[in-house]
Amino acid sequence: MRCPSDRNRPFEGPADVKRRYGLQGPAKADSLYRRQPRRPRRPNRRKTRRGKDRAQVSSPGELHTAVSADVTAPEWSTAPALRPYGPTLRDMERRVEAILAGRADEAIWLLEHEPVLTAGTSAEPAELRDPGDLPVLRVGRGGRYTWHGPGQRVVYVMLDLNRRRRDVRLLVRALEAWIAAALGELGVDAAPREGRIGLWVDRSGDKGPGREDKIAALGIRLRRWVSYHGLSVNVAPDLAEFERILPCGIDDPRYGVTSLADLGTGATMADLDTALKATFSRTVGRLLPHAPR
Repeated sequence: MRCPSDRNRPFEGPADVKRRYGLQGPAKADSLYRRQPRRPRRPNRRKTRRGKDRAQVSSPGELHTAVSADVTAPEWSTAPALRPYGPTLRDMERRVEAILAGRADEAIWLLEHEPVLTAGTSAEPAELRDPGDLPVLRVGRGGRYTWHGPGQRVVYVMLDLNRRRRDVRLLVRALEAWIAAALGELGVDAAPREGRIGLWVDRSGDKGPGREDKIAALGIRLRRWVSYHGLSVNVAPDLAEFERILPCGIDDPRYGVTSLADLGTGATMADLDTALKATFSRTVGRLLPHAPR
């Protein structure tokens, strides 16, 4: 397995990372690396909010929630059915506000969306090729156009960087490392590429020299240092759906889109979920450790 590494990779400052992923963050990129003033500790509401108030913000109504006994770990939730994008986005925004208010824990939501096209902050009109009858929604995450639908695992990541580390560049690297590690558990060697969003698989062995396919996308946003939106991994979607857009804004025949099914891994959605849970602590948890209350 090969995970993303800083070795032999050109240095990227915060402005480079924000430009590559279209991140929405603080007004001055260099503020990411200044020592942040210590914030007053919020009251510990865990004891008083275990009842009705916390349940209201734990997860969207159709998600099955599994709360870890480890208070430093996010709360994981899995949706058993396809979820519409709009209501899910509103649920996510409410959860972020609850995290900021101290009424909810960090969260990771695993789901599949009903078919939809979304446009990130870097999307250009020419990159929308043939939307057909699919809804096209402009959203606040970083990145360009992407397709969501059956067979694609969407992972929404709501982490409180106020309690971890206020570092956008490190957050992106941690998420890239997490996806790569999870895919490595399933026998797929995927890694980020300079100047191209997401994680890519070398296909030179079966498609020809220089051929690479994208298997995972990444697009995040921060609200007062709490992350939301997240990433997507192609498990077994209809890859023809990606012909509706210009993935990553790259019009180059060397680069395409792939999935776990297309690569012949035999891995299921449940297999990917297991791998994501197994690798979180040694990637995101290690690079962005959770400070004690």
